Amino acid sequence: MTSTSPNGNGTRPAPAASPGRMPSALELLRRAEAGPPAPEVEQPTRPQLPQLPELPGPTAPATPGLFSADQTAALAAPLNRAHVQTRSQAGRILSYLEGWVAIQEANRIFGFDGWERETIELRCVSENRRPLGREQKPGWGVTYIARVRIRLGCHAMGAASLVREGSGAGHGMDGDLGLAHESALKEAETDAMKRALMTFGNSFGLALYDKQQRQVTGSLRQERGIQVLGTTGQAGQSQQLGQAAPTGPRVRALAPERSPKETAATALTPAEVQGVHAAISRLARPQVDALVTAFRQRFRLAEGASVAAAITQKQHHDWVEAFLVQVEGDGQRQE
Repeated sequence: MTSTSPNGNGTRPAPAASPGRMPSALELLRRAEAGPPAPEVEQPTRPQLPQLPELPGPTAPATPGLFSADQTAALAAPLNRAHVQTRSQAGRILSYLEGWVAIQEANRIFGFDGWERETIELRCVSENRRPLGREQKPGWGVTYIARVRIRLGCHAMGAASLVREGSGAGHGMDGDLGLAHESALKEAETDAMKRALMTFGNSFGLALYDKQQRQVTGSLRQERGIQVLGTTGQAGQSQQLGQAAPTGPRVRALAPERSPKETAATALTPAEVQGVHAAISRLARPQVDALVTAFRQRFRLAEGASVAAAITQKQHHDWVEAFLVQVEGDGQRQE
């Protein structure tokens, strides 16, 4: 006789039913207490999302130009010869801009509050006694070097800014050591400032680095006998841009070039004014618009004032001439 051990709950498991035997009442009760087996529940599956193509990351918006259209036109305009000074050095004639002219042009083009100058280095590199003048009086010779930074735009407000730097040197000679230092350091700062501003274009002296000075009004183009504006032939017609004067009857040219201050305000004759107007009328419309914008900026015309009526002086003629030379050069490069 076999015996069964009780379960953990103190009951004895029902003996396994032999095949072909009906379950006993006790087995039926225990099955009822255990309950039916829990049905297997299918886990819901997550829907598969379609694969989307990878999108490019956000691109930074294009940064607008720092210069306005008027400023760009003023920077691209030729250098006014009335601003150019000359001096003799080591047997050569050098052309240059004075410091006050560079500051004046920066105020005109960028605005009084649109630029700033910072001297980032100023150092004395030489201080020696030396004789001065023909009488060989005892004195001092001092040399400074400087580096100046020009910044455009309001960087303090987080706006776009443009930075240029330039280096320069200054020399001072005087019987008083303090005055020699003062002269040298001022010259060094001014020289460095002009070299930094020069990188912005012709108005700050860049045109003077061209030996032919083709971007300077009243340039070597006229000195070579090329008639550009204000000349009339036998039929009274203006000569074409860049056309050499005919070898026949001599045409009347502009007044001979004198000192810049004497010729800048010289009045044009009616025929010369007509020649300027005729040359401008041959330009394409976009070029005329650019000329008008730059002319207003250069000569500070009042709003609504006529540019055609304002062309009355030699300086206006020279400026328009240089503009046309630039247009002619741009057309040749495109071809």
